[in-house]
Amino acid sequence: MGALPVYRWCLAPDGYATRRQLRARGLRPGGQCVAAQLERPRRRRGPLVAYLYRVDLAQPVRPMTPGRWSALAKANAARRICPQCRTDAGYVIPTSLGTCVPCAYPDPSHAVRSA
Repeated sequence: MGALPVYRWCLAPDGYATRRQLRARGLRPGGQCVAAQLERPRRRRGPLVAYLYRVDLAQPVRPMTPGRWSALAKANAARRICPQCRTDAGYVIPTSLGTCVPCAYPDPSHAVRSA
């Protein structure tokens, strides 16, 4: 098994594309292995690497079926429900908070005072 061919950034030959470039053309890798890689030099953290796939072996993107649309809608709706107060927040709840903003940062002026 040989090593992958490595190309410098913006110097890859025609016939290769990244996943995003394939998707923009309405294609997907379709199970093929990585054919080559791009390297962009960086000073501090080592090179930035992008994997390339052969365009001639790429397959068309699978169409969305009604079942897939339904599953996607349910998943997006679940991301809007606060796990603490169980209400629809009206936005996707950030994973950094884990709850809606009112639950994460309760207003102390609304707290019940015991006398």
